[in-house]
Amino acid sequence: MLFTQYYLDCLSQASYLVADETTGRAVLIDPRRDIAEYLADAEARGLTIEGVINTHFHADFVAGHLEVAAATGAWIGYGHRAETEYHIRKLNDGERISLGKVTLEIMETPGHTPESVSVLVYEHPDDAVAYGVMTGDALFIGDVGRPDLLASDGVTADELGRMLFHSVQGRLMSLPDQVRVFPAHGAGSSCGKNLSTERQSTIGEQRRTNYACAPMTEDKFLALVTAGQPAVPGYFSHDAMLNRSARGLLNVTPNVRALDTAEFEQARQSGAIVVDARDPQEFSAGHLRGSINVPADGRFAETAGSVLQPNEPLVVVAPEDIAEETVIRLARIGFDQVTGYLTDPARALAELDSAVTPASRLTVIALHEALAGSSAPLVVDVRNAGEREQGHISGSIHIPLAELTARSTEIPNNRPVVLHCAGGYRSSVAASVLRRNGHPDVSDLIGGYAAWESAFASAS
Repeated sequence: MLFTQYYLDCLSQASYLVADETTGRAVLIDPRRDIAEYLADAEARGLTIEGVINTHFHADFVAGHLEVAAATGAWIGYGHRAETEYHIRKLNDGERISLGKVTLEIMETPGHTPESVSVLVYEHPDDAVAYGVMTGDALFIGDVGRPDLLASDGVTADELGRMLFHSVQGRLMSLPDQVRVFPAHGAGSSCGKNLSTERQSTIGEQRRTNYACAPMTEDKFLALVTAGQPAVPGYFSHDAMLNRSARGLLNVTPNVRALDTAEFEQARQSGAIVVDARDPQEFSAGHLRGSINVPADGRFAETAGSVLQPNEPLVVVAPEDIAEETVIRLARIGFDQVTGYLTDPARALAELDSAVTPASRLTVIALHEALAGSSAPLVVDVRNAGEREQGHISGSIHIPLAELTARSTEIPNNRPVVLHCAGGYRSSVAASVLRRNGHPDVSDLIGGYAAWESAFASAS
């Protein structure tokens, strides 16, 4: 058997290639939209990709099922509750898919979404214990999938949570301890709140250590799982819809295009939003007025999707060695309206000097002094709820980054504003959003709450 996990750090997303090396027959599980790596590996190993299984309608990225089907002729499989605009193979609970000796078995595990399934893998069809189970977003390492994304219409979060209880406690925890667990996401994903950095585990280990797998009542499970979930990035509903739709195939070639300064400025003047992927310090030294700073060195795609709209025209500012990758990362979440990227950001900013402006960043000492002054700034905490529960700056208000655009009117224009997150990444993004929206006096906190707590824990 060949079993390969592909992990995308930027989205904390895992996909899988399972094959019988004797027959060369293979199936992909939860592939991402840019599929070249899967196809190259299959060709190198002499494999034929016969099918694609999506464990559910993903909300945090655009899956690559249509791209794989177009390239290989593979069938596309979902749990039997799924309804799509394209032809699918509806997979039923207990259904087995033979690749030769290697055998897959479908297990219905609704709760994160109604159509969710997990996929058991057997090295031999008569094995008493499965090699492993790909759990999608039903069971993570250290957590379970959140039931409140409402990516599926007509089902409430309460109903989904109760489905999830039976899927996790009744079905997945009924598997033998030694079965390996391979989830669709790891730490950092907004599809849960307590995901581990580990990329695989076992049923036995999750039974011992995962808070949601301990024996409990259905009501207690629902209360635990729904409490403290992070804010939902705005693009999630868009991607869930795209994954049901007969959308266009990925084609980044027209968008992965270097622009000279004149082309870039023409696009900007025509309404394209500038996505500046440089680090916060570079951005603060000088950036094009109205730019949104989403540093590439972080959760770039999810963060961009939290503060931008999918159909807005975009142009990218990024170091040349990562510019093409930046455009691809936007395409992974369905942001296809990218005109191109600057070939030489430093030179372009020099040529567009009249449109360049610095950004204010404060140290924790400077903020502490400002808060004691007569014109104290409003401090806005853009972390998620679970983070804020661990401590916060006294007097600050809480607006998670994913909610900032919709709630920006809650921030007054008649006083200075200082935004902070945990370490300074999200706050730079948030500050750039407020500046673009016209707020006259915005700063972000260098080092975030971690720096504040270290210096002034007793004042928090």
